Amino acid sequence: MSRGAIHEHSARRERPLIKLNCSAVPEALFESEFFGHVKGAFTGALKDKPGRFELADGGTLFLDEIGEVPLAMQAKLLRVLQEQELERVGDTRTRKVNVRVIAASNRNLKKEVDEGRFRQDLFYRLSVFPIEVPPLRERREDIAPLVANFIRKSARRMNRPEPQLSKAALDRLGSYDWPGNVRELQNTVERAIILWLDGPLTFDLPSSPARQILSISPKPAADALPLTRNEYKTAGARDDCKRPSSRQRKVSGPGGAAELLAMKPSTLASRISSLGINRRVIEG
Repeated sequence: MSRGAIHEHSARRERPLIKLNCSAVPEALFESEFFGHVKGAFTGALKDKPGRFELADGGTLFLDEIGEVPLAMQAKLLRVLQEQELERVGDTRTRKVNVRVIAASNRNLKKEVDEGRFRQDLFYRLSVFPIEVPPLRERREDIAPLVANFIRKSARRMNRPEPQLSKAALDRLGSYDWPGNVRELQNTVERAIILWLDGPLTFDLPSSPARQILSISPKPAADALPLTRNEYKTAGARDDCKRPSSRQRKVSGPGGAAELLAMKPSTLASRISSLGINRRVIEG
């Protein structure tokens, strides 16, 4: 059940449903977004503005990605949840609100608490009635009705006829792991509707780059560590200098490594030194 369905099936359905994506709020603006501000409270505050809690008074406030709220702000959020009262930024007047909060996160908030990134008291205050939504790959029976809903909504919004969906296409969607869960599925359907011309709807599902890289990469040594980009460049430069130098057995002079690399001998000698190559080994 979505946050909208929870609101519509509750006694608060006649009151507003206000939504806020916490991951999209700059850290400095959280307090103003939550609680509002008065004119002159800060630069750019040209008039009084209610926050999301006031706008949702009597109704429901949906806080998406609650795990993105900074720790300092979490304490103030807890106070509003506990006391059902707040002050706008720059104001001394306390305002009472009656808001039901629905919070969601793609993070494991219990783990965030254990690692000190989320307040334990706020976690337990929010966990009155937790609903865990498994990833889409663990509930593939939901894919078909979700796809049908997204096709209908997307076609209507884009003012396009509703295309047919073949069983083969639906089976393909059902076999994909959906690392981005429902949002990725929705985006995939919308992209297919945009590109659709005629006939049954087809989907362009991404391959897994990580699996491709793993399948073609040589197995590293047991004690090898991945190189950073700078280390990779340095290692490449070291090989570039060392390979011809080792083969030529000398740096300067006719037929030497500097000539092979089209460098001045002094430049190559400087690079050999900066890359930590033992010149004695090269020159024998």
